[in-house]
Amino acid sequence: MRSRRRLRTRLIVSFALFGFGLTVLFALAALYVRAKVEDQLVVKALQHDVDQAVEHVHRNPNQRAASELLEAWMWSKRTLYKAPLAWQNLSSGVHDITEVGADGRTHHYKLAVQRKYGLIGFIRYDVSRDEKGKRQLMAGLVAAVIVFSLFSLALGMWLSRRVLRPVTELAARLREFRRAGKAEPLAPHVADDEVGELAQALDEYAERLTALVERDREFNSDVSHELRTPLAVISSTTELMQSSPDLNDKLRERLKRIERSSRQATEMIEALLLLSRAERRGPTFGEITDATRIAVDVIESQRPHMRDKPVELKLRDMQALQVDAPASVLAVVLTNLVGNAVKYTQQGEVVVCILEDRIVIEDTGRGIKAEEAEALFQRGTRGEGANGSGAGLGLAIVRRLCELYGWHVTIRPREDVIGVVATVHFPHAHRA
Repeated sequence: MRSRRRLRTRLIVSFALFGFGLTVLFALAALYVRAKVEDQLVVKALQHDVDQAVEHVHRNPNQRAASELLEAWMWSKRTLYKAPLAWQNLSSGVHDITEVGADGRTHHYKLAVQRKYGLIGFIRYDVSRDEKGKRQLMAGLVAAVIVFSLFSLALGMWLSRRVLRPVTELAARLREFRRAGKAEPLAPHVADDEVGELAQALDEYAERLTALVERDREFNSDVSHELRTPLAVISSTTELMQSSPDLNDKLRERLKRIERSSRQATEMIEALLLLSRAERRGPTFGEITDATRIAVDVIESQRPHMRDKPVELKLRDMQALQVDAPASVLAVVLTNLVGNAVKYTQQGEVVVCILEDRIVIEDTGRGIKAEEAEALFQRGTRGEGANGSGAGLGLAIVRRLCELYGWHVTIRPREDVIGVVATVHFPHAHRA
């Protein structure tokens, strides 16, 4: 899952990084300008000072060169030996030297040298004070970067809170509507700006969704009434007809098939109506269903579909298993899974195993590929070799019902022989 930051966090981080980057650029620019200007000023000032000292001594040989701000020395070629040994071979210009001063500490100097008219002039400028100033400036700039970054962070938090307050209030109002179970217009409670446009769009969407849910509720009510009534008539009529003593065995068997089909249709309608209501309101628990009884009924209802097929349908490992769900839901799930096993098995056997927390259906049919098993639960997907009957909705309904009640349904190929294994696992099953 891709990582996603909250909008407020992105605003704060962006503002803080912007402030930090801006102050760092400002600090670097200040350092560069100071160094550039300082170097130009010092070099030009020293060169000008040594030039004027040489000119002054040349015009006034009896006077000693001096500087009000700098230390200066003047020697001729004959007296140059009095100069420090490291200076004697320096050419005209400004040089960087490091010496130990009279105080015993190491000093960094700028030494200006001028060789002209047989004279050699030296002017020394102690730049240690400038380096100390640079360090102080650096410390000040670092402090400025930290202060401005913290200020940018605080400002970003404050601004983001103000900017996102309408969105936060809109989200809180939506959550309040959800807890209250009702929807009210949002647009009247927000300003007429971008958030207001969002609230208006949400109101329009809520209206369309409410109308859709209302139509769905009305459709479910109509289906519940219009379909259950004729099915109840069919069921009661077949029951009365079976009680007649004049029926032969063949006709009685057909009436039983009609009764089973009517019961399956009733269970399917009830399960679909439960699914529709539960997906809107949440599943309703509290009804305990005996899985063994439902499995036996499902197996008996599938036997008529196995005529003229060398297939044995049997129930094995019948352990006591009870699930917390309506009987119609479990019946629809098992009917689809067992019905598919019977449909795709041309010979061999279909075995239904009831264990303490699951029901396993194994068949010896055509089989499936492991990578295609999950796709069979999608709407409209049918297995290989399916005939013209069916729309590929049975397993999709099974998956929805299982997800609704917290069950886990899987389909995989058998490992021992060609066939399919379908498993419904009940994590919260009741053991008798």
